Amino acid sequence: MTMPDSTARLPQLPLLAGRSVALVHEWFGATGGSEAVFLAIADLLPQAERLVLWADEGVDTERLRLNQSWMSNTPLIKSKALALPAMPLVWRTLSNHKFDVVISSSHAFAHTVKLGDPAETRHLSYIHSPARYVWSPDFDGRGSHPALKVPRKVLQKADIRLSKHVHAYAANSREVQGRIQRFWNRDSVVINPPVDVRYFAGAPAQDQYQSRDYLLGIGRWIPYKNFDLIIEIAEAAGMPLVIAGSGPEEERLRQLAATKRVPIHFEVRPERDRLRQLYWGARALLFPAHEDFGIIPVEAQACGTPVLGLRRGGLLETVVDGETGFLLDGLEPGPYAQAIRRLPELDPNRIQWHANSFSSDRFADRMARWIDDETR
Repeated sequence: MTMPDSTARLPQLPLLAGRSVALVHEWFGATGGSEAVFLAIADLLPQAERLVLWADEGVDTERLRLNQSWMSNTPLIKSKALALPAMPLVWRTLSNHKFDVVISSSHAFAHTVKLGDPAETRHLSYIHSPARYVWSPDFDGRGSHPALKVPRKVLQKADIRLSKHVHAYAANSREVQGRIQRFWNRDSVVINPPVDVRYFAGAPAQDQYQSRDYLLGIGRWIPYKNFDLIIEIAEAAGMPLVIAGSGPEEERLRQLAATKRVPIHFEVRPERDRLRQLYWGARALLFPAHEDFGIIPVEAQACGTPVLGLRRGGLLETVVDGETGFLLDGLEPGPYAQAIRRLPELDPNRIQWHANSFSSDRFADRMARWIDDETR
């Protein structure tokens, strides 16, 4: 079977050599997919100035060369929902410097930053999603904060008005591409996020030859990730379950797990090596959530682990139904339990091969080409 093509890296000279460049990101968390994308773009442009609203506790801002805004010194950083209405203003006061090229990594309002006259400054924006809190409050329950009810319409209008200077958009998935068109009436190209498939595929032999005798759920323990459903699926399938991650739902999920007959083990904030080990030991990853893209399912597939997930959002791009996992339409545990019985039909080698389509090298190639094309 031929491996996915990896095109020669571009360009030969350093990207945007001789031009002043700013990389802009929202708040910077200790871990996260959007942060990984930002750092991958930064690797392509080591000369760029890196600007963020604030960095969470534990982030080595000096090593990462992150310049934080004045918002980092306010109490607003303790609540992203409360900080959201102020973000457009903060971005407009972030820097007095002017740049030749601005590249924003945005899941809220980073794409509204303006660091130069649009006639002279080329602004490219990589969109993880139009702000869920503003545009899709029903998609993520955190967007239903009472403080956002009144200003939501105002923020939607501001989001469109303050981003007209953006010259080109890239979306992290076809799902997000559709939202960009629907909410902003703007075109975009799709560049899937980078996944370190080489690391996850290259586990030590003792990790690769595990018995695969449990189901696995990984992610932040918040309502829309549906970890309560994951527990119910394991119970319906009669299989042990490992839940890895952290979040505000921990106590409730532990209480629910205690009522089940199957063993359920919680791994709180596992290190990367342990996470890889968990992927390799799992019969399948359970991922019944509507995600913009979803890096976790790709990491699992890099380990030859199939994915059982919801037939929505990013999984439509990352999982080949019937080949690298099974996609289901509802949120009832029964069909998932039935799909688990079909897992022997899937070829682990095919699953791993598919994951290579989302490698870090592929992202770097496509991102470099997009930046080069849009800044000529």
